[in-house]
Amino acid sequence: MRIPIPPVRLGDDVVALAGEYAEGVRTPVEPRDAATVMLLRPGPKGTPEVYLLRRQLTMGFAAGMAVFPGGGVDVRDDELPDSCWSGPSAGEWARRLGVEESPARALVAAAVRETFEECGVLLAGASGDAVVDDVSGDEWEADRAALESRSLSLTDLLTRRGLVLRTDLLAPWAAWTTPIFEPKRFATWFFVARLPEGQVTRDVSTESSSVLWLGVDEAAAQVEAGELAMMPPTYLNCLEVASIGSEDEVLADAAGRTLTMFTPAVTATDGGHTLSMMPMHEKLMSGRRRS
Repeated sequence: MRIPIPPVRLGDDVVALAGEYAEGVRTPVEPRDAATVMLLRPGPKGTPEVYLLRRQLTMGFAAGMAVFPGGGVDVRDDELPDSCWSGPSAGEWARRLGVEESPARALVAAAVRETFEECGVLLAGASGDAVVDDVSGDEWEADRAALESRSLSLTDLLTRRGLVLRTDLLAPWAAWTTPIFEPKRFATWFFVARLPEGQVTRDVSTESSSVLWLGVDEAAAQVEAGELAMMPPTYLNCLEVASIGSEDEVLADAAGRTLTMFTPAVTATDGGHTLSMMPMHEKLMSGRRRS
């Protein structure tokens, strides 16, 4: 599947449709809140490797594309009590994510829950100074499957196992909303996290056909060569991480970020119409091959 790299050129039909939404002739679909995590580990070329899942071709959204672990917020994610929470407070996360405290709590919980569900990595520990080091046994797998089926909540899992969610192991990275003219829309907050020592990723998600660790620079290059399909935000985030440097440098950069939601809009150019990008991404794309 060949996906054009940004800036994405839009056909006249899409431009006309977007115009109807902009003019109020059509009402945009309300986006669903979602969280996704760029799980990083050191790479051999000085930039990190990132964990990617190829979504099943039968999926209704981003079918066949390489994505980071993540998904929609569960209605119980904002119920996580303070007794299960360690690290920056929900109030501090609200400031950094640009939302109110309740959705901030839900987004952080969703990021941790979805990472465990989709790759078997759990950002939690017995205290604020510890991280579980092996969550690959049969009992852990039963808990992961129960979370995925929604028969178990994250609060129930942490409480029963005497764990706290390590919010300090996450850092905010970016926030994107699907364009207004799309029929299925998400408001997605991107986080970064280091693969905890002692834990290993596992190919367990029912939504993916395969998984891989790939250097962020190599991931961007494969997208540009038409060898890997990604949604534009996924590609641009890989490109941005690659431009910063090592895993430590990326996490240090993320630690100081506060996010503002970005929604790509139709923009007129000399060559027609494209979807807008953030200035930092326009700079990164300068000189790179266009598809």
